[in-house]
Amino acid sequence: MAFTNQDLRKAGLKVTLPRIKILELLEQAENHHMSAEEVYKSLIDQGEDVGLATVYRVLTQFEQAGIVERHNFENNLSVFEITQDEHHDHLVCDVCGKIIEFHNDIIEEEQLKVAAEYGFKLSGHSLVLYGICNNQACRDSAK
Repeated sequence: MAFTNQDLRKAGLKVTLPRIKILELLEQAENHHMSAEEVYKSLIDQGEDVGLATVYRVLTQFEQAGIVERHNFENNLSVFEITQDEHHDHLVCDVCGKIIEFHNDIIEEEQLKVAAEYGFKLSGHSLVLYGICNNQACRDSAK
């Protein structure tokens, strides 16, 4: 989902260069998930004059406006991704921190069944599976 300057205005945010640059980075991120520090480092590498505090502030504003989602995985690192129309869950490597998105209809159906069994009306959910990715270095270090 590509956000425009108009989307920023609709969210009550002024269109500023740092906001545009951060949004572009998140939209173009190869793995879709970036920490504030990774966003900051990427901006610095691009020659942008922006402070880490600004990056944190913009990401928090984006989160409050529903533009990005923050995930806090067990490694105590917050990562951000552009809010997507389709729900997905995550696999996280315990060694390298690699994050893989996935969607599984059977898991989604089972969660609804469990909620119904307990008379629970779901407002949302987050499923994160932890383990070791298929990278040989990660597998070797986990032995």
